[in-house]
Amino acid sequence: MKAIIPVAGAGTKLRPFTYTQPKPLIPVAGKPIIAFILDQMIESGIKEFIFVIGYLGDKIKDYLDEAYPHVKKEYVHQNDRQGLGQAILSCADLIASDAEVLIQLGDTILDIDLKVLMHSRHHTLGIRKVSDPRSFGVVELDEEGQIKKLVEKPQIPKSNLALVGLYFIKNFAALKSALEYNIKNNLRTRGEFHLTDGLMQMIHQGEKLEVMEVKNWFDCGKKEQLLLTNATLLARREDLRKAEPCDSCIMIPPVIIGKNCEIKHSIIGPNVTIGDGAKIEKSILNDSIIGNYTILESVILKHSIIGNDAMIRGSAMSYNIGDNTEIDLGN
Repeated sequence: MKAIIPVAGAGTKLRPFTYTQPKPLIPVAGKPIIAFILDQMIESGIKEFIFVIGYLGDKIKDYLDEAYPHVKKEYVHQNDRQGLGQAILSCADLIASDAEVLIQLGDTILDIDLKVLMHSRHHTLGIRKVSDPRSFGVVELDEEGQIKKLVEKPQIPKSNLALVGLYFIKNFAALKSALEYNIKNNLRTRGEFHLTDGLMQMIHQGEKLEVMEVKNWFDCGKKEQLLLTNATLLARREDLRKAEPCDSCIMIPPVIIGKNCEIKHSIIGPNVTIGDGAKIEKSILNDSIIGNYTILESVILKHSIIGNDAMIRGSAMSYNIGDNTEIDLGN
């Protein structure tokens, strides 16, 4: 079985952070989002991966090749992004027609037993009940619990079951045929060829689709969701429940600190992730993600995301700052 992980999106909702850092590489709880996805799949027995890359794709490829050198990986470039359906179809030459395929979006961390999912009798989609499903693909079920309709971001949803970005396809030929039909007939939703529409076409072609509810769904597409994910995953780490000793500092767990950091006269935590090589002095940080090699001096930060190689001097309360930024709030 192969897994397809689409990571070609531009991450516009997390700008300016994603101007220079692809969203799947944003760190939460000590490692990039994509590492959580890949580690879970590897643990479940998947050995072959296809990554659909586009925006800042070289950075994603460089990270994966360095962090996972022994994993079999293939890369497909989606330079002309016309939707997730087109992205998946672009992988067709690398997948046998009768192959089983697992698809998971590259910015979504899920609590689900993938081994159980991959033993499903039919095509199976991950879902979660949400209070407002208008921003998601929505699933409508029949009396037997099978999917009767799929709608991408409906204005008036008829169900509160949202697609979470996880799809188990029993036979790739069926999905390929549906996606090719939609593209050939230019069947778009809001200008794009959505995977949701391709799955609906599979139903029209006689395929059976079922659902499996995930235990937890961490959609890391926005700042608030990203920080909540960071806090939740840090809280799960038993090894972070005690404060690490630090001269002239106070650590309030959970906190994770990268390699070769220098932290002096500061209060750190709770719910703080600090990247490698950061230098922090006379600062107070909580509920924040700090990038690699960032310098913070005399600042107060909460509910903030700071990119790599940034510098802040002075005082502040909340920032969302991209890579290679320098801010001086002193004087």
